[in-house]
Amino acid sequence: MEKLSLVLWQERDLMDTLLYRLEIEQLVLANGRTDWLMRAAREVESVLHEMRESEVLRSIAAGEAAESLGLPADAPLREIAARADEPWRTTLMDHHEVFTTTVRRLVDLAESNRYLLTQGYNSARETLMNMAGEAPQSYSQNGTAVTATPLSQFVDRSV
Repeated sequence: MEKLSLVLWQERDLMDTLLYRLEIEQLVLANGRTDWLMRAAREVESVLHEMRESEVLRSIAAGEAAESLGLPADAPLREIAARADEPWRTTLMDHHEVFTTTVRRLVDLAESNRYLLTQGYNSARETLMNMAGEAPQSYSQNGTAVTATPLSQFVDRSV
């Protein structure tokens, strides 16, 4: 149980680091600081890579803990915690609750960042199309592409 708990603490730390890095990415996106966007994205990917490696260690430790309690090696953490004696039961249930809460926060933050990225892309695309004299495209209610009527505009191209 101790080995499993140590691996779970490591994963909790990695999840907190991922939350932090996603928050940084969101700040970069929300403030239009695109010069830092690639670095922020690389840092998120780096933590995700570490989490994938840690997941293997957790799987091994959880399998060993489950088998020591007479459960199948692929038993979920909640079942392992339910069978474990105290203080491991409380410790493992705490890990489970924190993981559940943190995963929800991570999903919400990732979706928010994805939205900001999409909005930024669409805004840049429309700006470039307008500068090139093209009309931006949108979609009708039935999903077909529609080109908007170009607006008359004056652009000082000497800049």
